Amino acid sequence: MARQSLIRKLLRRLIGFLAGCVLFVLLVILLFRFVNPPTSAFVLAYLVTDTNPELQQKWVALSVISPWMPLAVVASEDQRFPEHHGVDFAVIRQAVSEHKRGQGLRGASTITQQTAKNLFLWNGRSFVRKALEAGLAIAIDALWPKRRILEVYLNIAEFGRGVYGVEAASRQYFGIPASQLSPAQAARLAAVLPNPKVLSAAQPSTYVWGRIAWIRGQMEQLSGLQYLRGLDD
Repeated sequence: MARQSLIRKLLRRLIGFLAGCVLFVLLVILLFRFVNPPTSAFVLAYLVTDTNPELQQKWVALSVISPWMPLAVVASEDQRFPEHHGVDFAVIRQAVSEHKRGQGLRGASTITQQTAKNLFLWNGRSFVRKALEAGLAIAIDALWPKRRILEVYLNIAEFGRGVYGVEAASRQYFGIPASQLSPAQAARLAAVLPNPKVLSAAQPSTYVWGRIAWIRGQMEQLSGLQYLRGLDD
C-alpha cells in the first residue's frame, strides 16, 4: 500500500509539473501575440554553433513588408494557410498516401508549424520533435491571428547563413528594404526557404530558378494579392 501511495503521489507531481509546463508555454505563446520575440531557437543555435557568427536580422511589421512576400511564402510552402488550424491533416494524409505508393516522402509542414519549429524547437526529423511542433502549431493558430503568424514567420525565417528575417534578406540580396520587394524578388527569397543552408538567393542554381518560376505561377493561380486580403487581424 505504501508503494502504491508513493507511485500515486509521484504521478500527481509529474502531471502537475507537465500541466505547469504546458501553461507556461501557452502564456509565452500568448505573450508573443502582442510582443515581438527577442530571439528564436534557430538564431540561438546559429550563434552557439557557428565558429564566426555574423547575425543579420531586423524586425519589421507585416504592414511594411511588400504584400508579395507573404503571398510568395504561402504559394511556396502552404497554400491552404488561410483554411487550416495550424496543422493541415489533409496534406499529411496525401503525403503519406504518396509515400505508400512508392513516391518520396515530401514535407507537409505548414507555415504555422515552421514558425513553431523556428521559434521554440530544433532542426531534425524525430517523431518527438514533430509531435511538439504540431502541438505548438495548433496552440499558435488558436492564440494568434493569421496575420501575426505570417509576421513572426517572415521575421524569424532563415534565408541564408546568418540572415534571418525578410528585411535582412531583402537588404542582403537586393539592397532594398522588404517594403520594396517585387513579385519576382519575393519568389526568389521564398524559393530558398526549404533549405537555406544549401539553396542560395544570391546565386540561384538551376533548381532554384525552377522553383522561382513555379512559385510565380502559383502566385498567379492563387488570384494574386486578393488571396490573403481576407485574413483576420
